[in-house]
Amino acid sequence: MTVLGIIFSVQLAFMNIGLNLTTAGNGGVLTITFPIWVAVLAHFQIAGDRLTRRKLVGVLIAYGGIAALLAQSFQFDPGRLIGDAFMLASAFLLAERQVYNAKASQNIHPAKLLLAQAVVGTITFIAASAIFESDPYVWTTRLGLAMFYQGIVIAGFGFIGNLWLIQRFFPSQVSVISLTQPVFAIVAAWLILGEPLTPMLWVGAVFVMIGAGLVQRWPKPARKGSASAATAPASD
Repeated sequence: MTVLGIIFSVQLAFMNIGLNLTTAGNGGVLTITFPIWVAVLAHFQIAGDRLTRRKLVGVLIAYGGIAALLAQSFQFDPGRLIGDAFMLASAFLLAERQVYNAKASQNIHPAKLLLAQAVVGTITFIAASAIFESDPYVWTTRLGLAMFYQGIVIAGFGFIGNLWLIQRFFPSQVSVISLTQPVFAIVAAWLILGEPLTPMLWVGAVFVMIGAGLVQRWPKPARKGSASAATAPASD
């Protein structure tokens, strides 16, 4: 479980660094590439979750969306490419964490997996803050609400719900829920941060969502422990 906590910490660190260097819209779209990496990683690590021809087509389409976003970053701000690279790395690690959780949750209670990530992540980020940050802490109501939202809603309810799902279904099935994330991210970045709604951003988002959708298993999910889930071949 220590390995899981390390993956969790590095993934969040990459995400925070990436968002500091790129736009929120780009970050939201690139984060959703994690189902693409889940499909690839699960092919090698999860029995029965094969990378079929349809999934491979989805991966290639999503890569087209990634290329569109990288081209836009290079056009407007070459330095933003570094942030995009960090976001892609974060998405890859998120996918590996999803697959790792899917395997580990068959033998370890989801609460223990969540606790391992929380403990290792807390220790890691406290140490990193002491080393790299010098700004004093100023406690505000806004900060308290943000910590409550991240700690209870996201890290608590969200993670437990995700682990409950991947205990029962393939990782590539569960990740379909996040397909709407790019749209929400782009609109929220426009409304809250005033980021421009560029055509290339939408093109990249659409390609990534289509690609991510194709790598999912759209037929009615079967329990991983059932005979049908264990023996039925994956369709293309």
